Amino acid sequence: MLSDNFGTSNVVGAVNKAASIDNSVRNAALNAANPQSQATQDHFAFICSATLATIMHRNTTAAVAPATYPTYSRTIHVLEKKGNSWQVVTSMNHTLTDQQTLLYMEQDWNDAWKNRDVAWIEKNYAPFSRDVYAATGAVMRKADVIADMKKGTDTYESLELSDMGVRVEGDVAVVSGVNTVKGKDAQGKAFDRKSRFTDTFIRRDGQWQVWATQGTLVK
Repeated sequence: MLSDNFGTSNVVGAVNKAASIDNSVRNAALNAANPQSQATQDHFAFICSATLATIMHRNTTAAVAPATYPTYSRTIHVLEKKGNSWQVVTSMNHTLTDQQTLLYMEQDWNDAWKNRDVAWIEKNYAPFSRDVYAATGAVMRKADVIADMKKGTDTYESLELSDMGVRVEGDVAVVSGVNTVKGKDAQGKAFDRKSRFTDTFIRRDGQWQVWATQGTLVK
């Protein structure tokens, strides 16, 4: 998979094809001995031309004691088409900033609602969170949000974020943006709702959690 002219860099300097293979073999052995430390990949993005391709994805490494929270990074691969095959010419990996982590978290939040993933709410909502529902103005606590997700009858086709902004001050962060939600209600009637939201997060034990969220419907 690696091109003969493959090159990348790490904290000790440039890394060529041979060194990268050696590193991969060594890391594979470490992962085999500590399977809980292996990373999972998601949020893939692809940009392609006839001869060049860029692949980007997030990496999530599970918490390993004494840590109690996962760590996140992002990898970028650049590939070149040679003959009939694609080969990697360089790869770069970097740790996510708090701002990047929170933007990914907003996407995960949308995915949780689309898939009715109650476990995500249980894990990522602070125990004392408050959710102001955009449609009615009702205030819901964590248990109310979980109950609402379980009994919900809407079917979501897409949830898209736009106009995003993030501000981090110490262990508190505010994310604002627009969420466009399309789907069908229990009667099969289509809906297309757009709301402008403000989400407040708090970092507890090293992990960002939803502290409060408020949305306003945009007509």
